[in-house]
Amino acid sequence: MNQPVMGAVDSANLMERLLYEVKRIVVGQDHFLERVLVAILARGHLLVEGVPGLAKTLTVNTLARTMRGSFKRIQFTPDLLPADLVGTRMYNQRTGEFSTVLGPVFANLLLADEINRAPAKVQSALLEVMQERQVTIAGETHAVPTPFLVMATQNPIETEGTYPLPEAQIDRFMMKVLVGYPSEEEEVVIVNRVTGPRIDVSPVAIPEQLVLLQDECRRVYVDPQLIQYAVRVVAATRAPASCGLADMQRYVTFGASPRASIALIEGARALAYLRGRDYALPEDVVDLVPDVLRHRLVLSYEALSDGASPDQLIGRILQALPAPERPLESHVRVAAG
Repeated sequence: MNQPVMGAVDSANLMERLLYEVKRIVVGQDHFLERVLVAILARGHLLVEGVPGLAKTLTVNTLARTMRGSFKRIQFTPDLLPADLVGTRMYNQRTGEFSTVLGPVFANLLLADEINRAPAKVQSALLEVMQERQVTIAGETHAVPTPFLVMATQNPIETEGTYPLPEAQIDRFMMKVLVGYPSEEEEVVIVNRVTGPRIDVSPVAIPEQLVLLQDECRRVYVDPQLIQYAVRVVAATRAPASCGLADMQRYVTFGASPRASIALIEGARALAYLRGRDYALPEDVVDLVPDVLRHRLVLSYEALSDGASPDQLIGRILQALPAPERPLESHVRVAAG
């Protein structure tokens, strides 16, 4: 490469120390934790679906403590107002002037708990801050801290009193991660750890270091063939017939937007960086495809009646579109140089 990843050993050590501290508190959930780190490095946001009690809040809270970052949690309810998220203008009777009170979105890690329990006008209050990393209040623009990650949770088993998320907001989430139950062995460790002596995590990084890691992550090399492959996979969700899946067309009303192609490449960079490489491989892209695409597919009523899920359709697309061959490291060096 023209400029190698700066301090690759130091960066790897920092990520290992950060993961070590988080794993002292959080048991299992390796896939979920990896996706959280990918989202941070790629400057994305996460939509997490799982039943209560699976350490979603604990993971983000612990991560914030290890990086000395600010953490805010918002419990979404039907009576929540947009000003409760972004802030508002307050009138001071003593001075006769208005002052701006910033909301809880001004944090490094923001947890939007049960985001689908608030109406669309509240959910849409997150649109600007998720895309532009800023909030406009009474004509004044206020930037949120960096790094900035929104992690929203949904409960898949309780649908009463919930509202569907607007498509424009769903598309702004880089990935949708499904969090499952721990194994019996992991649950034994969880019980012992929670009921045992208190464990305190040590801060091992500062937000400025993570911003530097984000910049280094952007230097990870991605072969043009991988970009073409990512675009082909995303395009196949809009026109399945293009990859020989004409029978799947009736199941998909709308496919993924170009944001999905961008998320695949940015996520592949971050995943390669976490795995200690300064170049992305086909498996980095393939591993992220379900998480990047599952929430972006709008299925037809026929798909719902036939029991077809987004993950099943994505699996068929991956079978129809094999990933390009893994390049030799020497070829990667020549192409990147």
